[in-house]
Amino acid sequence: MPKKTKTTCKINGAYVVTVDMGYGHQRAVYPLKDIAACPPGMIGTDIISANTYAGIPKSDRRAWEGSRRLYETISRLKNLPLVGQKIFDLMDYFQRIEPFYPRRDLSHPIMQLKQIYRMIGKGWGRHLVETLNQDPKPLITSFFATAFFAEEHGYKSDIYCICTDTDISRAWAPLSPQKSRIHYFAPNNRVKQRLLSYGVKEKNIFVTGFPLPKENIGGPDLDVLKKSLGCRIGMLDPTGRYQKKYQHTLEYYLGAKYCGIKAKRPITLTFAVGGAGAQKDVGAAILESLHTHIDRGDLQLNLIAGSRNDVFRYYEDVVNRLHIQKKHRGNVSIIYHEDKLAYFHLFNKTLLTTDILWTKPSELSFYTGLGLPIIMAPTIGSQEEFNRSWLHSVGAGFEQENPRYTHEWLFDWLQTGWLAEAAMKGFMDAPRNGAYHIEDIVLHHKQSEIEDMHLL
Repeated sequence: MPKKTKTTCKINGAYVVTVDMGYGHQRAVYPLKDIAACPPGMIGTDIISANTYAGIPKSDRRAWEGSRRLYETISRLKNLPLVGQKIFDLMDYFQRIEPFYPRRDLSHPIMQLKQIYRMIGKGWGRHLVETLNQDPKPLITSFFATAFFAEEHGYKSDIYCICTDTDISRAWAPLSPQKSRIHYFAPNNRVKQRLLSYGVKEKNIFVTGFPLPKENIGGPDLDVLKKSLGCRIGMLDPTGRYQKKYQHTLEYYLGAKYCGIKAKRPITLTFAVGGAGAQKDVGAAILESLHTHIDRGDLQLNLIAGSRNDVFRYYEDVVNRLHIQKKHRGNVSIIYHEDKLAYFHLFNKTLLTTDILWTKPSELSFYTGLGLPIIMAPTIGSQEEFNRSWLHSVGAGFEQENPRYTHEWLFDWLQTGWLAEAAMKGFMDAPRNGAYHIEDIVLHHKQSEIEDMHLL
């Protein structure tokens, strides 16, 4: 097991603040770790977790812990017969995203938002803000509540909030949006339009795209990304049908040297569960369906357990039960680390040789910008319904068929070239440079946004 990620705090960087709830909010700030500044009294800390940082008051910890446990418990209860779906639907109702049309004023605050501000009025978050105010720097957060209490408790520098889905509820905008100084990083144009309908001032919104990991991109020339995608296209188009038809498109967008690469590895599928571990049984069904191909050594399966030891143990038991042949045990990898930032590093490394990503349409939907076709597991929560629709509109996402028969339909899809086409559509039409846009805006005060926003 690798060691925890080393801190690389910057003296003149920004405070990067997130919350330890699921994966989405932490995954959004991980690509910004190299600009993260160490806060006063937190030596060795780069990315700050607002609900678990050293020295957090007990009252604040209790407030955060209650909401995290409630969400994870209800997410896992969703599949409980009779009552599970009803309980989840009730929670989801209070976090719902209203229909976008007809266009209208949606600035009236919802009950969830009012409750957040009542807690802030009682002192929630004040300690963290006072700590950071000892040496104020630009603050970047991936959770709306931390942006709100930074503003309400008088944070002395700029406040930026990263939106983590393709559409967002009213809870993301402040109680009095026209008076707020919070700046937003929107992953697409739809989120910008939502924020405007919630009353946020247009000058406070930047359409940057979701921040994707730099180690999977390779800088302005996209060397790492193009090499990975070139290998991937070859794996996803075994008959060469797609490559022959779109040869000029591939050469134009990737460059001739990245086309026609023959990877010396089997086709690689990666299945990722969410932070609550609610869909781990899907991964088990995939493994059971594909284990003959794994035994033959013609398919690699990566099971992403994340930072959940219970999911890791569950997958270990399934692998042992199926008696995967020892000589091909290496063709099943279980990706796990107890430290979430270390897990993100492992996950991003795994994606470099992943051909297909199978996951619920969470924040990982944005990772199609790395040229990854996405097979979508069932959604959990209304925000994922919007992510699902966005993936369809980009042309990079497919609804999963029955996992029990993956060994049949997956290989049919490969023969058609659909997955290769989806990989290129994600690469061409989904944003990928969010981390670079955010750095330009926060540290260099440049107007840095996505071009061709109408494609989003």
